[in-house]
Amino acid sequence: MAIKIYRPTSPGRRGMSVSTFAEITTSEPYRPLLAPLRKQAGRNSQGVITTRHRGGGHKRRYRVIDFRRDNFGVKGRVETIEYDPNRSGRIALVCYDDGERRYILAPEGLKVSDVVMSGPQADIRIGNALPIRHIPLGTMVHNIELYPGRGGQLVRAAGLSAQLLAKEGTMAQVRLPSGEVRYIDVNSLATIGAVSNSDHSNVNLGKAGRKRWLGIRSTTRGVAMDPGSHPHGGGEGRSPIGMKAPKTQWGKPALGKKTRVNKRTNKFIVRRGGKS
Repeated sequence: MAIKIYRPTSPGRRGMSVSTFAEITTSEPYRPLLAPLRKQAGRNSQGVITTRHRGGGHKRRYRVIDFRRDNFGVKGRVETIEYDPNRSGRIALVCYDDGERRYILAPEGLKVSDVVMSGPQADIRIGNALPIRHIPLGTMVHNIELYPGRGGQLVRAAGLSAQLLAKEGTMAQVRLPSGEVRYIDVNSLATIGAVSNSDHSNVNLGKAGRKRWLGIRSTTRGVAMDPGSHPHGGGEGRSPIGMKAPKTQWGKPALGKKTRVNKRTNKFIVRRGGKS
């Protein structure tokens, strides 16, 4: 993966960079695995905005990704490495020996004609999916199941990987990219390797319009508003927040406030990630 930097032919071009897409082998997706994707614009089923600053963006079609990797014991050969507008990593089209084709998350280093497989008997090779109980300690993995059979839910973004630290009975300790160490069932599947497109975080969008192409609308700073519109607003000229703690538009604590409320799964977390 590499980054292409543009010449500053305009203010929007200055500093702009894009991926070279050198690993992409085709521009045409596999049509049977395409599905329509209706825009939600951050609204729920009642039409109420529940996630602000969403809307617009280029029209997309969803690529049906195989997160379960449940075709055990069947070898598959990688046919193409493709761009997916719905995620930051690349995807790979795999043709299995039984004739079925599926999209999978493409790990770093996977190439066309490589053979992948899933199941307990699979080798420890990049792109293979195995139950955690069959993966050696220290191995870097991605697309990890939280519950066996549900499909991968953890570590799916570009360049990410988790590390298997220990196995204790029916549970294994996995260190996630955030630094959090968490218990995962040893029967859960995980895929060997790190997700592709590791340079994704180094891309500079360069202009506000490119953010709008992604369906992300602009955000107005609270300190730029009047005091009736935001707790941070008001003052003569530029002014600091000027209160004990930063607040949201509705006066709730923000910027560092812990928001986790899922006490049911606290027992599975060995160590918190981030700064905590």
